[in-house]
This record gives sequence, structure tokens and C-alpha cells, in this order.
Amino acid sequence: MEVQSLTRNARMSPKKMHEVARIIQGRKATEAVDYLTLIPRKSARLIVKTLKSAIANAENNNNLSADTLTVKSAVIENGPVLKRFKAGARGTAKPRRKKMAHIRIILSDGNSN
Repeated sequence: MEVQSLTRNARMSPKKMHEVARIIQGRKATEAVDYLTLIPRKSARLIVKTLKSAIANAENNNNLSADTLTVKSAVIENGPVLKRFKAGARGTAKPRRKKMAHIRIILSDGNSN
């Protein structure tokens, strides 16, 4: 059985989040939470919230134990981009692209039901 959780429009660049997300793929869910709590980055805090949500979905909606779950995939997708401008030299405007990401975590218990 597979369970997923999705966080949309996380206010961080997908490139920065992908570095942390690939660490937890294939690990046990409880072990992945421990790894992420030790990483001192904002992206780790956002991913651990989504991971805990996926674990809660598995326990409450599908009656699965957190000890049997593994992280099947942790996907970071591109979200919308806020286009802003900052003042530049000689009265010009310099563009700023403030990127967002979608976090999708899929947990599996190993059974293909």
C-alpha cells in the first residue's frame, strides 16, 4: 500500500530542496525523520513536515504502522515563480525570480495491494 503527502507552494527554490530530498529516498520513514531533524537547513524543516504528514496519513487513514513504512520517493517539483524587481544602477530595474516548490513524498509498506 502506498500513501502520499503533498505540500504546495513551499517558499524555497526547488534546487535547494532537491539536495536534501535525495538523502531520504529508500530509507525507513522513522529513520528519515531522524536524519532530517539533524540537518540545519530550512529545506529539511519543510520536508520533515511533509514526511510527518505522510506518516500520519498512513497511520490514521490506512491503519499502517510507522515502523514498516519506507520512503519510496521524495519528489521536488517546480512551483510558481514570483517575478519582482529591485532597483539597479542609474535608475534601472533588476529582475528577481522568487521560486517556489511542490514537495511530494510517497511512502510504501512493501505490500503491493
